Amino acid sequence: MILYFQRKDLDHFNMRIEIKRERNKKKVLGQYPKAYVDHGEHGIRIMAGDVYIAEEFLMPITSCEHTAWEYAAMSCKLTQNFNRTHPMRMDLSNKEGKFHRINQRKRRGRNAK
Repeated sequence: MILYFQRKDLDHFNMRIEIKRERNKKKVLGQYPKAYVDHGEHGIRIMAGDVYIAEEFLMPITSCEHTAWEYAAMSCKLTQNFNRTHPMRMDLSNKEGKFHRINQRKRRGRNAK
């Protein structure tokens, strides 16, 4: 099935793709401010210093710069999700403080009556 779009619709699709590409780049540069594109002999990859950002998740080296930024953004997102749910991060110190404050408010309320 061949779809024929008006020119304004095609411009809108292209604009959405460019926005997604810029969003990926912005996400990576937010976490790694000195990230840059490395054009090596095997392909294109996003580096932060001397570290390949997407290497930990076994993302391949690509021949397209946009795909490299997408892989790096995906790697940043996965790292953030793993850090959020990591067992070593699941300490109860912040929860204990919260419960302590709530109990203090309850005690003050009971004593005021």
